[in-house]
Amino acid sequence: MQITSIEIKDKRFDLLNGVGSDATHTTPQYAYAVCCLKTGTSLTGTGLAFTLGVGTDLVCKAIEYLSAPLIGRDIEDLMQDFGSVYRKMVDSPSFRWLGPHKGVVHLALAAIVNACYDLWAKSRQVPLWKLLLDLTPEELVNSLDLSYLEEVLTREQAIEILTENLQTRALRQDVLATGYKGYDTSVGWFNFSDEKIVANTKKAMDNGFTALKLKVGSDDPMRDIRRAGLIRKTAGDDATIMVDANQKWNVPEALDICRKLGEINPFWIEEPTHPDDVIGHQTIARNIAPLKVATGEHIPNKVIFKNFFQAKAMDFCQVDAVRVGGVSEFLTISLLSKRMGIPVVPHVGDMGQIHQHLVLFNHIGMGHEHLFLEHIPHLKQHFINPAEIVDAYYQVPQIPGSSSDLKD
Repeated sequence: MQITSIEIKDKRFDLLNGVGSDATHTTPQYAYAVCCLKTGTSLTGTGLAFTLGVGTDLVCKAIEYLSAPLIGRDIEDLMQDFGSVYRKMVDSPSFRWLGPHKGVVHLALAAIVNACYDLWAKSRQVPLWKLLLDLTPEELVNSLDLSYLEEVLTREQAIEILTENLQTRALRQDVLATGYKGYDTSVGWFNFSDEKIVANTKKAMDNGFTALKLKVGSDDPMRDIRRAGLIRKTAGDDATIMVDANQKWNVPEALDICRKLGEINPFWIEEPTHPDDVIGHQTIARNIAPLKVATGEHIPNKVIFKNFFQAKAMDFCQVDAVRVGGVSEFLTISLLSKRMGIPVVPHVGDMGQIHQHLVLFNHIGMGHEHLFLEHIPHLKQHFINPAEIVDAYYQVPQIPGSSSDLKD
């Protein structure tokens, strides 16, 4: 199945009534830069990179530049050694200068890579999670780029992780019957009133959610403390509650406010400071323990994730396949996380569409713990095959591909 042409789309969706708001992104417009790999058949590989509206056109232009060498390639041939193809794209000299491995160019790479995996799964007529499980450890590692990780994760060690977990997959197959547990982020958007977060908490729990997230990072910390207390009181002591500052605080502020938020016993405190500040996160993690730090939504690549792991600066890895270099780098970071003992709980800029596949593979194929996956339903109506949630569990997708196709 040959890639005959490439179509690029700039898709933007307005949000209303405070939906999607956080302390840093107060008036978001959710958007995707979309890479469509055409084949001359009815099948198209669709890949997403998540943006927030303005600037999506820049990512689309970068997709045009980076994807041109794929025209004429057969998808099976391309994916047999995709790790090498990936590294050639990511290290193209002129584009590397614009990163390296971050920003507009890396977002474009995410869309291209995700389209390749989507087309690969569609060409084999299986959902992405099954494609990944059907690959041998060697075949899967061939699709990854492990460069710059060699001192902590070699090719042989990556294959060993997958091989060891291949032998115990049967112990984790029950997730295909139960589905994958979700948590509700839409309970507590930043611009919601106190009354609305209380009502949303009750509604989420009525729908089966036992894990909920609140956006914090207010100029007045007491607003955060009050709202966190409201959710804890409404949800009860047995509920799992996370709080997310979306990078708002400096390190001294984070240390002070995190301790105060500790009164509600949060499961984690997310993005407490600038996403590039490894030592800042390390300082926070050390000083607020046993409270846990989650981050990764804005960490752009595997090397910086490696540094976070080495510094013990995060307790939960929130890598996002539409932020890093697509499925390939997501899987690389998941292997690195497994190697270094950090659980993966992805951020879902794709609204959970691709990640519902990836967490299934992470759990069954790598042995990552089945914790939960973020659920944000606000773009559900725009997908041809949207993620389905029943009693707070993601249902296992059965349609071939990565569930990324958007309605026209």
